[in-house]
Amino acid sequence: MRVGIIGHEGLSEITEMLVRGALWPLVTEYGSYELVGVSCLRPGPDRWFARAVLDHGGKLEVVVPAGGGAASGPLLREATAVHRLAAVEAGGLGEDVCRALVGMVDELIAVWDGAPGSEPAEVVAAARKAGLYVQVVWPEGCER
Repeated sequence: MRVGIIGHEGLSEITEMLVRGALWPLVTEYGSYELVGVSCLRPGPDRWFARAVLDHGGKLEVVVPAGGGAASGPLLREATAVHRLAAVEAGGLGEDVCRALVGMVDELIAVWDGAPGSEPAEVVAAARKAGLYVQVVWPEGCER
């Protein structure tokens, strides 16, 4: 099962604790042998998810926008595949990364407060349009 992640960046420590607590049970629903996590490794939920996937024994694939984006460090070195994309529009995740992420996964986890107009909202909309199952994670007490 290929599971992608998208989420808000810059979340508080309390929100990090709540989200990490919610991600682990989602990740461990899959057998470690069948789980492939797909992430851009942006700070926050992308990296928390990637660490949970690896700790569970799953595999990690990384989507890297042109110029390298935020993907670096030990998690990138632990990835079984790195998908480097051609140049995207300046700023944000970019349409190409959104399309690549949605096109590579069977399901999407969105650490998202439900508000429109954010990058997670755009990726969730694209995933739903593509017919993917989307699991929204925003435990009570989370804040942006």
